[in-house]
Amino acid sequence: MHRSADVAAIELDSVTKRYGDVVALRELDLHVQEGEIYGFLGPNGAGKSTTIDLLLDFARPTAGSARVLGHDARTESVRVRERTGVLPEGFHVYDRLSGRQHLAFAADSKDADDDPGRVAERVGIADALDRKAGGYSKGMAQRLVLGMALVGEPDLLILDEPSTGLDPNGAREMREIIRSERDRGATVFFSSHILGQVEAVCDRVGILRDGELVAEDTVEGLRDATVTEATLIVEVDRIPEGTLGAVCALGDVSAASADGTVITVSCQNASKTAVLSTIEDAGASIEDFTTRDASLEDLFVSYTSGAGPRDGTREAGADSGGARP
Repeated sequence: MHRSADVAAIELDSVTKRYGDVVALRELDLHVQEGEIYGFLGPNGAGKSTTIDLLLDFARPTAGSARVLGHDARTESVRVRERTGVLPEGFHVYDRLSGRQHLAFAADSKDADDDPGRVAERVGIADALDRKAGGYSKGMAQRLVLGMALVGEPDLLILDEPSTGLDPNGAREMREIIRSERDRGATVFFSSHILGQVEAVCDRVGILRDGELVAEDTVEGLRDATVTEATLIVEVDRIPEGTLGAVCALGDVSAASADGTVITVSCQNASKTAVLSTIEDAGASIEDFTTRDASLEDLFVSYTSGAGPRDGTREAGADSGGARP
Protein backbone atom coordinates (compact mmCIF):
# COMPACT_ATOMS: atom_id res chain seq x y z
CA MET A 1 0.00 0.00 0.00
CA HIS A 2 1.14 3.53 -0.78
CA ARG A 3 -1.19 5.51 1.40
CA SER A 4 -0.70 9.21 2.07
CA ALA A 5 -2.03 10.50 5.37
CA ASP A 6 -5.17 12.64 5.36
CA VAL A 7 -5.66 12.48 1.60
CA ALA A 8 -9.05 11.72 0.12
CA ALA A 9 -9.13 8.85 -2.34
CA ILE A 10 -11.28 10.81 -4.81
CA GLU A 11 -11.73 14.57 -5.02
CA LEU A 12 -13.79 16.19 -7.74
CA ASP A 13 -14.15 19.94 -7.27
CA SER A 14 -16.63 21.91 -9.38
CA VAL A 15 -16.19 19.54 -12.31
CA THR A 16 -18.13 20.32 -15.46
CA LYS A 17 -17.89 18.16 -18.57
CA ARG A 18 -19.45 19.18 -21.87
CA TYR A 19 -19.66 17.25 -25.11
CA GLY A 20 -20.62 19.94 -27.58
CA ASP A 21 -23.96 21.29 -26.44
CA VAL A 22 -24.51 18.39 -24.02
CA VAL A 23 -23.58 18.94 -20.38
CA ALA A 24 -22.68 15.53 -18.93
CA LEU A 25 -21.54 16.83 -15.53
CA ARG A 26 -22.42 20.16 -13.98
CA GLU A 27 -20.14 21.61 -11.26
CA LEU A 28 -19.85 18.22 -9.58
CA ASP A 29 -18.27 18.09 -6.12
CA LEU A 30 -17.48 14.56 -4.98
CA HIS A 31 -15.19 13.56 -2.11
CA VAL A 32 -14.63 9.90 -1.24
CA GLN A 33 -12.66 9.03 1.87
CA GLU A 34 -9.81 6.56 1.90
CA GLY A 35 -10.93 3.17 3.14
CA GLU A 36 -14.66 3.49 2.49
CA ILE A 37 -17.03 1.68 0.16
CA TYR A 38 -18.83 4.30 -1.88
CA GLY A 39 -21.82 3.42 -4.04
CA PHE A 40 -22.32 5.68 -7.05
CA LEU A 41 -25.86 5.54 -8.38
CA GLY A 42 -27.89 7.21 -11.08
CA PRO A 43 -30.16 6.45 -14.02
CA ASN A 44 -28.73 5.90 -17.49
CA GLY A 45 -27.34 9.14 -18.84
CA ALA A 46 -26.84 10.67 -15.39
CA GLY A 47 -23.06 11.00 -15.87
CA LYS A 48 -21.70 8.00 -13.91
CA SER A 49 -19.53 6.66 -16.74
CA THR A 50 -18.28 10.16 -17.55
CA THR A 51 -17.23 10.56 -13.91
CA ILE A 52 -15.27 7.31 -13.99
CA ASP A 53 -13.66 8.30 -17.31
CA LEU A 54 -12.47 11.56 -15.73
CA LEU A 55 -10.95 9.71 -12.76
CA LEU A 56 -8.95 7.49 -15.14
CA ASP A 57 -8.08 10.30 -17.60
CA PHE A 58 -10.07 8.70 -20.41
CA ALA A 59 -11.81 12.08 -20.59
CA ARG A 60 -10.84 15.49 -19.27
CA PRO A 61 -13.00 18.05 -17.48
CA THR A 62 -14.17 21.15 -19.29
CA ALA A 63 -13.83 22.96 -15.97
CA GLY A 64 -12.89 22.04 -12.41
CA SER A 65 -10.31 19.61 -11.07
CA ALA A 66 -10.06 15.88 -10.38
CA ARG A 67 -7.62 14.24 -7.98
CA VAL A 68 -7.27 10.54 -7.25
CA LEU A 69 -5.24 9.25 -4.29
CA GLY A 70 -3.66 12.68 -4.01
CA HIS A 71 -2.61 12.78 -7.66
CA ASP A 72 -3.90 15.06 -10.40
CA ALA A 73 -6.00 12.78 -12.60
CA ARG A 74 -4.78 14.51 -15.77
CA THR A 75 -1.09 15.23 -15.21
CA GLU A 76 -0.35 12.17 -13.04
CA SER A 77 -2.63 9.64 -14.73
CA VAL A 78 0.07 6.96 -14.93
CA ARG A 79 0.59 7.12 -11.18
CA VAL A 80 -3.16 6.92 -10.62
CA ARG A 81 -3.47 3.82 -12.78
CA GLU A 82 -0.55 2.14 -11.01
CA ARG A 83 -2.47 2.37 -7.76
CA THR A 84 -5.95 1.62 -9.09
CA GLY A 85 -7.70 -1.60 -10.04
CA VAL A 86 -10.53 -1.24 -12.53
CA LEU A 87 -13.43 -3.47 -13.53
CA PRO A 88 -15.01 -1.49 -16.39
CA GLU A 89 -18.60 -2.01 -17.47
CA GLY A 90 -17.55 -2.60 -21.09
CA PHE A 91 -14.76 -5.05 -20.24
CA HIS A 92 -13.44 -7.56 -22.71
CA VAL A 93 -11.08 -10.51 -22.55
CA TYR A 94 -8.65 -11.90 -25.10
CA ASP A 95 -10.26 -15.01 -26.50
CA ARG A 96 -7.02 -16.84 -27.30
CA LEU A 97 -5.37 -16.27 -23.94
CA SER A 98 -6.01 -18.41 -20.88
CA GLY A 99 -7.19 -17.06 -17.57
CA ARG A 100 -3.70 -17.67 -16.20
CA GLN A 101 -2.15 -15.57 -18.98
CA HIS A 102 -4.57 -12.72 -18.28
CA LEU A 103 -3.70 -12.68 -14.59
CA ALA A 104 0.05 -13.02 -15.28
CA PHE A 105 -0.18 -10.08 -17.69
CA ALA A 106 -1.91 -7.98 -15.03
CA ALA A 107 0.81 -8.87 -12.51
CA ASP A 108 3.59 -7.99 -14.97
CA SER A 109 2.00 -4.67 -15.88
CA LYS A 110 1.75 -3.70 -12.20
CA ASP A 111 5.14 -5.17 -11.29
CA ALA A 112 3.36 -7.38 -8.76
CA ASP A 113 4.14 -10.92 -7.65
CA ASP A 114 0.57 -12.19 -7.22
CA ASP A 115 0.18 -15.90 -7.92
CA PRO A 116 -2.44 -16.38 -10.69
CA GLY A 117 -3.70 -19.55 -9.04
CA ARG A 118 -4.46 -17.80 -5.76
CA VAL A 119 -6.17 -14.89 -7.50
CA ALA A 120 -8.25 -17.30 -9.57
CA GLU A 121 -9.24 -19.19 -6.43
CA ARG A 122 -10.33 -15.96 -4.79
CA VAL A 123 -12.61 -14.92 -7.67
CA GLY A 124 -13.97 -18.42 -8.28
CA ILE A 125 -12.39 -19.46 -11.59
CA ALA A 126 -9.63 -21.79 -10.39
CA ASP A 127 -11.08 -24.72 -12.36
CA ALA A 128 -10.97 -22.70 -15.59
CA LEU A 129 -7.60 -21.04 -15.04
CA ASP A 130 -5.85 -22.78 -17.96
CA ARG A 131 -8.78 -22.62 -20.37
CA LYS A 132 -8.90 -19.99 -23.09
CA ALA A 133 -11.00 -17.04 -21.99
CA GLY A 134 -12.92 -17.14 -25.25
CA GLY A 135 -14.80 -20.12 -23.82
CA TYR A 136 -15.75 -18.38 -20.59
CA SER A 137 -19.33 -17.45 -19.80
CA LYS A 138 -20.07 -13.77 -19.19
CA GLY A 139 -20.00 -14.33 -15.45
CA MET A 140 -16.66 -16.16 -15.61
CA ALA A 141 -15.17 -13.42 -17.77
CA GLN A 142 -16.39 -10.87 -15.24
CA ARG A 143 -14.71 -12.81 -12.44
CA LEU A 144 -11.49 -12.92 -14.47
CA VAL A 145 -11.43 -9.17 -15.06
CA LEU A 146 -12.19 -8.62 -11.37
CA GLY A 147 -9.19 -10.81 -10.56
CA MET A 148 -7.03 -8.65 -12.83
CA ALA A 149 -8.28 -5.56 -10.99
CA LEU A 150 -7.33 -7.10 -7.62
CA VAL A 151 -3.75 -7.86 -8.65
CA GLY A 152 -1.16 -5.80 -6.81
CA GLU A 153 -3.41 -4.88 -3.86
CA PRO A 154 -4.54 -1.56 -5.36
CA ASP A 155 -5.26 1.38 -3.09
CA LEU A 156 -8.43 2.13 -5.05
CA LEU A 157 -10.86 -0.21 -6.76
CA ILE A 158 -13.21 1.27 -9.37
CA LEU A 159 -15.94 -1.22 -10.19
CA ASP A 160 -18.51 -0.31 -12.85
CA GLU A 161 -21.55 -2.61 -12.60
CA PRO A 162 -19.53 -5.38 -10.91
CA SER A 163 -22.44 -7.80 -10.41
CA THR A 164 -23.78 -7.82 -13.97
CA GLY A 165 -23.76 -11.37 -15.28
CA LEU A 166 -23.25 -12.97 -11.87
CA ASP A 167 -25.65 -15.45 -10.32
CA PRO A 168 -26.76 -14.97 -6.69
CA ASN A 169 -23.77 -16.92 -5.36
CA GLY A 170 -21.45 -14.82 -7.51
CA ALA A 171 -23.07 -11.63 -6.26
CA ARG A 172 -22.60 -12.77 -2.66
CA GLU A 173 -18.94 -13.60 -3.32
CA MET A 174 -18.53 -10.18 -4.92
CA ARG A 175 -19.84 -8.53 -1.76
CA GLU A 176 -17.40 -10.55 0.33
CA ILE A 177 -14.49 -9.50 -1.87
CA ILE A 178 -15.52 -5.84 -1.70
CA ARG A 179 -15.69 -5.99 2.09
CA SER A 180 -12.35 -7.75 2.38
CA GLU A 181 -10.70 -5.14 0.15
CA ARG A 182 -12.09 -2.39 2.35
CA ASP A 183 -10.92 -4.26 5.45
CA ARG A 184 -7.33 -4.35 4.19
CA GLY A 185 -7.50 -0.55 3.68
CA ALA A 186 -8.48 -0.11 0.05
CA THR A 187 -11.12 2.34 -1.11
CA VAL A 188 -13.92 0.86 -3.23
CA PHE A 189 -15.86 3.09 -5.61
CA PHE A 190 -18.54 1.32 -7.58
CA SER A 191 -21.64 1.94 -9.58
CA SER A 192 -24.42 -0.58 -9.91
CA HIS A 193 -28.01 -0.93 -11.02
CA ILE A 194 -28.43 -3.81 -8.56
CA LEU A 195 -29.45 -1.62 -5.67
CA GLY A 196 -29.71 -4.41 -3.12
CA GLN A 197 -26.02 -5.10 -3.73
CA VAL A 198 -25.16 -1.48 -3.04
CA GLU A 199 -27.33 -1.35 0.06
CA ALA A 200 -25.65 -4.46 1.48
CA VAL A 201 -22.05 -3.21 1.36
CA CYS A 202 -21.81 0.58 1.06
CA ASP A 203 -20.61 2.91 3.77
CA ARG A 204 -22.01 5.86 1.81
CA VAL A 205 -24.04 6.37 -1.33
CA GLY A 206 -24.10 9.22 -3.83
CA ILE A 207 -26.99 9.64 -6.27
CA LEU A 208 -26.33 11.44 -9.54
CA ARG A 209 -29.11 13.00 -11.64
CA ASP A 210 -28.57 14.98 -14.83
CA GLY A 211 -24.89 15.44 -14.05
CA GLU A 212 -25.44 16.73 -10.52
CA LEU A 213 -25.06 14.99 -7.15
CA VAL A 214 -28.54 15.24 -5.69
CA ALA A 215 -27.98 13.14 -2.55
CA GLU A 216 -25.07 11.77 -0.57
CA ASP A 217 -25.21 9.98 2.76
CA THR A 218 -25.41 6.57 4.35
CA VAL A 219 -28.38 4.51 3.21
CA GLU A 220 -29.99 5.13 6.59
CA GLY A 221 -29.34 8.85 6.25
CA LEU A 222 -30.95 8.92 2.83
CA ARG A 223 -33.89 7.00 4.20
CA ASP A 224 -34.36 9.51 7.01
CA ALA A 225 -34.12 12.43 4.59
CA THR A 226 -36.83 11.35 2.16
CA VAL A 227 -40.57 11.26 2.26
CA THR A 228 -40.49 7.58 1.30
CA GLU A 229 -42.82 5.56 3.51
CA ALA A 230 -42.21 2.55 5.68
CA THR A 231 -44.48 -0.49 5.81
CA LEU A 232 -45.80 -1.55 9.20
CA ILE A 233 -47.02 -5.16 9.48
CA VAL A 234 -49.14 -5.79 12.58
CA GLU A 235 -50.37 -9.17 13.79
CA VAL A 236 -53.51 -8.94 15.97
CA ASP A 237 -55.92 -11.33 17.67
CA ARG A 238 -58.84 -9.95 15.68
CA ILE A 239 -59.77 -6.92 13.58
CA PRO A 240 -62.80 -5.12 15.03
CA GLU A 241 -65.10 -3.28 12.68
CA GLY A 242 -63.86 0.21 11.88
CA THR A 243 -60.19 -0.52 12.63
CA LEU A 244 -58.92 0.07 9.11
CA GLY A 245 -60.98 3.21 8.74
CA ALA A 246 -59.55 4.64 11.94
CA VAL A 247 -56.00 3.85 10.82
CA CYS A 248 -56.53 5.38 7.38
CA ALA A 249 -57.85 8.55 9.01
CA LEU A 250 -54.42 9.24 10.50
CA GLY A 251 -52.66 12.08 8.72
CA ASP A 252 -49.46 10.30 7.60
CA VAL A 253 -51.05 6.98 6.59
CA SER A 254 -51.48 6.46 2.85
CA ALA A 255 -52.93 2.93 2.86
CA ALA A 256 -54.04 0.12 5.16
CA SER A 257 -55.22 -3.39 4.37
CA ALA A 258 -56.00 -6.61 6.19
CA ASP A 259 -55.37 -10.27 5.44
CA GLY A 260 -56.82 -12.54 8.10
CA THR A 261 -55.48 -11.11 11.33
CA VAL A 262 -52.55 -9.24 9.76
CA ILE A 263 -52.85 -5.50 9.13
CA THR A 264 -50.43 -3.88 6.68
CA VAL A 265 -50.03 -0.10 6.85
CA SER A 266 -48.03 2.28 4.64
CA CYS A 267 -47.07 5.33 6.70
CA GLN A 268 -44.36 7.79 7.62
CA ASN A 269 -41.90 6.54 10.22
CA ALA A 270 -43.06 9.12 12.74
CA SER A 271 -46.62 7.76 12.59
CA LYS A 272 -45.90 4.15 13.51
CA THR A 273 -46.63 4.66 17.22
CA ALA A 274 -49.93 6.38 16.39
CA VAL A 275 -50.91 3.49 14.11
CA LEU A 276 -50.29 0.93 16.85
CA SER A 277 -52.22 3.00 19.40
CA THR A 278 -55.16 3.39 16.99
CA ILE A 279 -55.34 -0.37 16.41
CA GLU A 280 -55.39 -1.02 20.15
CA ASP A 281 -57.98 1.71 20.72
CA ALA A 282 -60.22 -0.02 18.18
CA GLY A 283 -60.29 -3.09 20.42
CA ALA A 284 -57.61 -5.33 18.90
CA SER A 285 -54.76 -6.89 20.86
CA ILE A 286 -51.39 -6.58 19.14
CA GLU A 287 -49.51 -9.87 19.18
CA ASP A 288 -46.50 -8.82 17.11
CA PHE A 289 -45.40 -6.19 14.59
CA THR A 290 -42.52 -5.63 12.20
CA THR A 291 -41.38 -2.68 10.11
CA ARG A 292 -40.11 -2.91 6.57
CA ASP A 293 -38.16 0.26 5.84
CA ALA A 294 -37.86 1.82 2.42
CA SER A 295 -35.41 -0.06 0.22
CA LEU A 296 -32.58 1.68 -1.60
CA GLU A 297 -34.65 1.21 -4.75
CA ASP A 298 -37.45 3.26 -3.18
CA LEU A 299 -34.96 5.95 -2.20
CA PHE A 300 -33.38 5.93 -5.64
CA VAL A 301 -36.75 6.51 -7.27
CA SER A 302 -37.53 9.27 -4.80
CA TYR A 303 -34.35 11.20 -5.56
CA THR A 304 -34.11 10.60 -9.29
CA SER A 305 -37.76 11.48 -9.87
CA GLY A 306 -37.14 14.86 -8.28
CA ALA A 307 -39.02 14.26 -5.03
CA GLY A 308 -35.83 14.96 -3.09
CA PRO A 309 -35.34 15.19 0.66
CA ARG A 310 -37.67 16.80 3.12
CA ASP A 311 -37.09 20.45 4.02
CA GLY A 312 -34.30 20.89 6.52
CA THR A 313 -32.62 17.55 5.86
CA ARG A 314 -29.27 16.74 4.31
CA GLU A 315 -28.68 17.13 0.61
CA ALA A 316 -25.51 16.40 -1.31
CA GLY A 317 -22.78 18.75 -0.20
CA ALA A 318 -24.43 19.55 3.12
CA ASP A 319 -22.85 18.76 6.44
CA SER A 320 -23.35 15.05 7.06
CA GLY A 321 -21.94 14.67 10.53
CA GLY A 322 -18.33 14.17 9.55
CA ALA A 323 -18.97 11.83 6.66
CA ARG A 324 -16.63 13.86 4.48
CA PRO A 325 -12.94 14.44 4.98
